[in-house]
Amino acid sequence: MVSGPSPGCGYDAAVSAPEPATAELPLLKTHHIVMGRLHRLHVQEFGVPGGRPAVVLHGGPGSGSSPLLRRGFDARRWRVVCIDQRGCGGSTPRGEIEENTTADLLNDLQFVRRQLGIETWLVSGGSWGATLALAYAAFEPQAVSALLLRASFLARREDIEGFFGPAAAAQRPRAWQRLSRAYEAPLLPALARALHHGARAEQESAAAAWWAWEQALGNHIEDPPALVGEALARQVARLRIQAHYLLRDCWLDNPPLPALCAQVPRVPTVLLHARDDLICPAAGAQALHAALPHATLRWLETGGHDASHPLMQAANAEALAAFAGAA
Repeated sequence: MVSGPSPGCGYDAAVSAPEPATAELPLLKTHHIVMGRLHRLHVQEFGVPGGRPAVVLHGGPGSGSSPLLRRGFDARRWRVVCIDQRGCGGSTPRGEIEENTTADLLNDLQFVRRQLGIETWLVSGGSWGATLALAYAAFEPQAVSALLLRASFLARREDIEGFFGPAAAAQRPRAWQRLSRAYEAPLLPALARALHHGARAEQESAAAAWWAWEQALGNHIEDPPALVGEALARQVARLRIQAHYLLRDCWLDNPPLPALCAQVPRVPTVLLHARDDLICPAAGAQALHAALPHATLRWLETGGHDASHPLMQAANAEALAAFAGAA
């Protein structure tokens, strides 16, 4: 199913998956935490109160938490904390970009951990969530017991430009032609102007175009159904935040994320990546593994950038079972 080395990054390689995890973790608590003058974080805990703590970081930037990201955690073993980042999901105000930087998110993670009385936790994240997990591990290394990173995004200029670049366009020419006809190059600044400064109709048009491009690259859907109503409003808010971060290299350009990995603790670390991921290409996973040589890199032969793909879900569950068995 998954190629690459077998588990061996600090947990017991002989541990096999225990009894199957429950399909959905029970909700323990919901918190609303005021951060600064603007933001109110929506934080939920799932699983069992005495379980091994874990925090799940959603992607985007801007996406918000979802039940999909909690799959694979055994409700009998884990206490799972899900945080909607600033302006995302159930956090308010929705789509707010003021006082919303990577440094703010790192301080939020530290504050939430302390508020919940957690000393150390496994940090799990995919795509931008993996980026934030690595930045957090460098920021508060003593609080990280393990790392589980899926479809890692390194936030380098080449990664950001590659999303709208020639290689991606060659893979999805029809979707690319629709996008490039509607917005002048360079595309990211053009889309950001519409999302941040345009009238409502302009914001909605830009969000719909960006979302359709993501669907083509990430889910291989060339002609997705049109977004309307609340679904479209959510994408406007999400992509306002995403453009805000990407235009600024996610505040991770000095030092860049691979260099920052020197400060990441040598804790058990698993990297999961599909070879055919077009949003976060495989070269990024190779660069990350070079920066974290103690990590285990597990390749999936297919799966793209889809967190719900069966191969990714199985690999994620296997890694969590091994982590839980070593606790």
